[in-house]
Amino acid sequence: MELKEQLEIALNELRKEKEKKFDQTLDLIINLQKFDIKKNQINMFISVPYKIKEKKICAFLEIKNPNVETITKTEFKKYSDKKELKKLARNYDFFISQASLMPLVASTFGRVLGPSGKMPSPQLGILMNPDDKQIKELKSKINNSVRIRIKEPSIKVAIGRSSMKNEELIENILTVYNTLMKTFTKGKENIKNVELKFTMTKPQKIKIR
Repeated sequence: MELKEQLEIALNELRKEKEKKFDQTLDLIINLQKFDIKKNQINMFISVPYKIKEKKICAFLEIKNPNVETITKTEFKKYSDKKELKKLARNYDFFISQASLMPLVASTFGRVLGPSGKMPSPQLGILMNPDDKQIKELKSKINNSVRIRIKEPSIKVAIGRSSMKNEELIENILTVYNTLMKTFTKGKENIKNVELKFTMTKPQKIKIR
């Protein structure tokens, strides 16, 4: 049976459970095998066709911008307090920065944003000249991307919401799955199995071979 069909069946099974009062997140779980985490460090962003959720984004900029919540250089000193830093990291999903401020961002915010995986990234988060157009484009790119960081032999990533159509969810899943297949050294051999679950459901297992 094709993967697409299996995903459709798994989603229909998940939807049989009693509907919840909130928009549940759909998690894609890919369990790995014959995969050396230390040798194959994967830390990447994958663009998906359908927006998963509106992410809360904060920008480190020289001057305030109306299109994004901003922390300007003059406000950095407020975050010498680790409590404030931790609160900041909790409040936002994603941080972006003006390139010229990056050394200062690293020394001021790095100790908390680094370990939580939220440091502005060259792949998706550094602005050369932060005008309105660049900021809007970057925000839309961030909202349509998922981050894959492999720290254990299992990848878990939010891939959609229960309010989305099955075909939208399947397209998002296949985009991430196919990109990872090209990244893994042994392709399909590195995948033990795939699971799908909504926030409050048990996972549905999908056989890959």
